[in-house]
Amino acid sequence: MRVDLLIKNGTIVSGSGRKKAEIAVKNGKIVAIYSGESPYTADETIDAEGLFVLPGVVDTEAHPGCYNPFRSDLATESRAAAATGVTTWGVHQPSTRLGAEPFVEYVQAEDVGPFLPVMPGCVKIIEEVSAVDVFITPMVETDEQVAEIPQLAEEFGMTSYKLYCQSMKPELDKYWAGRKAGLGAGFDDGVIFSTMREVAKLGGSAITQIHAENWQIARLFEKELIEDGRTDFAAWTDRSPDFCEVHHVRSFGYLAKITGSPLFIQHSSTAATHEEIMRIQGEGVTIYGNSGPSWLYLEPNQEAWRINVPIRYPDNRAAIWDALAKGKGVNTVSSDHVISWPPNHRKDMFNDNIWKLRTGFTSRVEMLVPVMLSYGVNEGRITLERMVEVLCEDPARIFGLFPKKGSIEVGADADFCFVDLEREITVNEKNVTSASGWSVVEGHTFKGWPVRTILRGKTIAHWKEGEESPYVVPTEESNGEYLPRINGSKYYKI
Repeated sequence: MRVDLLIKNGTIVSGSGRKKAEIAVKNGKIVAIYSGESPYTADETIDAEGLFVLPGVVDTEAHPGCYNPFRSDLATESRAAAATGVTTWGVHQPSTRLGAEPFVEYVQAEDVGPFLPVMPGCVKIIEEVSAVDVFITPMVETDEQVAEIPQLAEEFGMTSYKLYCQSMKPELDKYWAGRKAGLGAGFDDGVIFSTMREVAKLGGSAITQIHAENWQIARLFEKELIEDGRTDFAAWTDRSPDFCEVHHVRSFGYLAKITGSPLFIQHSSTAATHEEIMRIQGEGVTIYGNSGPSWLYLEPNQEAWRINVPIRYPDNRAAIWDALAKGKGVNTVSSDHVISWPPNHRKDMFNDNIWKLRTGFTSRVEMLVPVMLSYGVNEGRITLERMVEVLCEDPARIFGLFPKKGSIEVGADADFCFVDLEREITVNEKNVTSASGWSVVEGHTFKGWPVRTILRGKTIAHWKEGEESPYVVPTEESNGEYLPRINGSKYYKI
């Protein structure tokens, strides 16, 4: 039998173990995994000697299109995702940031419309410019958008819905920072409750996602810190104490229990949050915790800029790694990638005063796999098998994509991330792929790096030994697809 691709001599890694085997790929799917003499001939053969072959990474939270038009942002930032081993991207955006024109810089309540009219254009953009496959998680703000959930699920296969709880304000200032990211309506507990109720009706893998952070309390600390003259970067951490996160987890965990909706806590960043997740789980609620490279690696200093939820102190960072290793309060890791508005070079964005610093440091997706390999696997905090669980298998399971995505088995999409546990890379502007051209971890050396990314049998990124930066597939050769998650929906592909 002739196939399109053979991968030889690599070590395949799953959550359950490792094995030396060869992989045959045809028409974008895995058709065989075998040891011994090959029964296949191939158009292309890749020698993965000395490398570990992982499933393509399923990164379930990213925000291309926040501050720049969706088309241009997705075109560049999906390539940054490909460079780090991501093959499936879960994009979170409000309706105003999925390609609708004109691009409104500061969104007001009257600009916040339904998702249904903008989704066909969104799908078109994904399939024209994205280097990786994409599924969409709508960021719900209004009762009208809640009412769309059944039809969004039926037509577009959308099963995850996000509530960005920093937007819970009865009156949003005209120039509130969230307006520049496309949010503008503000919402209350009624929107949260009704979203969960609609999600519960969908059943299956449908899930409500929560950004847990009580802004209404954090604003009081912010005012006090400013009055005390605090301008240091750690003041951003102190303005949003641990309990502001835990309060929302407890409150909305209870609503999840009442409604029957599964719940996913984005960037669960404190030990108390992990304990609360486990307590809620013990009450019979399906609940998951998530983390990201920013919270696993950075400290609240001038490397860790303004980000929500804030970067925590070292005791909480250690607690996240522990929860991640044990699967108690942290089940997945995602990038929370975003790129700021122009000018977005470091020198243009930086300010010593935390209150004047522009929110959202860039290139988080390119930190994702290197942080997990270097500070997770190579420093003994987690095993490589556990890394596959939290970056590939469990995200795909939770979001209704497994085993099509997140697995190396016959019939799955031929998505792979090759990693070299010995490769040492020092991050600099020449090897950053994001359009911003810089990274918060410039100058840091990581041991362990993703060196090749394959999407449905085609190499979309490859960092050859000795090269100063990775090759990433150009926009005109993009083959990313939109991913519905319900069989039978309008855009579902077998």
